[in-house]
Amino acid sequence: MARTVLQPREDREVFVVPLEVRPEHIDANDHVNNVVYVGWLQDAGTAHWNARFDEATRAKCSWVALRHEIDYLRPIAPGATGVVARTWVGDPQGPRFNRYVRIEDAQGRVCAQGVSEWCLVDAATLRPQRIPPSMVTVFETISAD
Repeated sequence: MARTVLQPREDREVFVVPLEVRPEHIDANDHVNNVVYVGWLQDAGTAHWNARFDEATRAKCSWVALRHEIDYLRPIAPGATGVVARTWVGDPQGPRFNRYVRIEDAQGRVCAQGVSEWCLVDAATLRPQRIPPSMVTVFETISAD
């Protein structure tokens, strides 16, 4: 079954994270193991959060991954360089955000893509909390007016 390639929303920032293909990522089929992609989805989301919110906010709020769904479209071979994750968020639904990630090779070809569902929680109590509009604004595309 062919998968439609995820496309970023025009109103969302696309955050790019360089990825390193290490020898321990390679499996018996001589390409990056699927479990590594789950880590990359999580790493991309965490890097975006850390880059956009200050330490005080990160000390009060945290995220819990509820679900990951991944499509594997093209293998990444040992020694591959220039691999990146491109990530953006969808619309908040109470305490939840869908985060989208495309993993691309150096030629810009989509090798894998995923959707993760994340829940915003109070860092001290781990209780879910509604995503405030001010937080959504940080993930929006900055207009060049």
